[in-house]
Amino acid sequence: MNQIMFVTLSAQNEIASYSIDSGGGVITEIGRIPVTGRPAPLTVDVENSVLYVGRRDIPLVSSFKYDHLGRLSKLSDGPELQGDPCYISLDKSGRFLFGAYYNAGAASVHRVFEGNVEEELQWVKTGNGAHCIMTDSKNEYVLLPHIAGERGMNTIRLFNFKAENGALVDNDPNEFKQKVNRGPRHYVFHPNNRFVYFSNEQESSVTSYHYDCATGQISEIHTVTTLPRQYSGPNTCAQIRITPNGKYLYAPNRGNDSIAIFSVDETTGELVTVGRVRTEPTPRVLNIDLTGKYLYSAGLDSGYLSFFEILRDGNLNFVDRYHVGSEPMWVEIVNAES
Repeated sequence: MNQIMFVTLSAQNEIASYSIDSGGGVITEIGRIPVTGRPAPLTVDVENSVLYVGRRDIPLVSSFKYDHLGRLSKLSDGPELQGDPCYISLDKSGRFLFGAYYNAGAASVHRVFEGNVEEELQWVKTGNGAHCIMTDSKNEYVLLPHIAGERGMNTIRLFNFKAENGALVDNDPNEFKQKVNRGPRHYVFHPNNRFVYFSNEQESSVTSYHYDCATGQISEIHTVTTLPRQYSGPNTCAQIRITPNGKYLYAPNRGNDSIAIFSVDETTGELVTVGRVRTEPTPRVLNIDLTGKYLYSAGLDSGYLSFFEILRDGNLNFVDRYHVGSEPMWVEIVNAES
């Protein structure tokens, strides 16, 4: 497998490209391209080899073609957005692009054609703190978490997705309210499509939910902390990742500067804490390679990317760290087979 890693460097206005060694997970820089306006979230259309990047100071989504070596070439800039996107994703057909808008408190849908982001089809006001948006595996439902505190609604909005025209329609019920100051931020579906896991920014925890793929509704299973018992300092959770085989889940702690490691019960959906490993300062983003053997964690405050081997029991073995640049905001890994 020919894996390529893309890293957005917000403070440098760049996207860096790296090859991932198939034998040991070591990364080697391929090149960098300038992208003005604080590039941040990424998503990829693997079938058509197109990378999409959200720009937060110039609110729009740009698209780039990549080749099997990971070299990027600009396709186009999409239309100006109504806010700065903190998360973007494609529906399963690749014809529609979703955006979540933390400051604007909204979600959007844009049409995509031949790698170009076209007109806005829908702008849905949902309230402050919207942070992550994607469809389920059947391309029928969408979940939209909102963080808590003064900056967020502390809820998960639930939508039906109409794949024929790209419309988001309120599900019934249309939200799953949260306990005080929990703050759901990002989520991942289990590969078996029966469970979904949310990282909770303010509570520093992960919540497991049953996911009903027939209705798009969720029901809570349990919540586990991401922090060690003895830690009492400030902390917030960020991204969340699950291994391709669904056995292990990882959530970073910004403050404790660690990665919480959980094993997943594939029958009940419950999580069991395996441990924690130290990582870069303010680990905003992390990702797992497509083989499920390696994990990469980027430090917003260090400009470094830490590289870990995922052991058979889910623990992380530190291998190396690489200087990638100022304010790494996203790590995307793709299969770029020619």
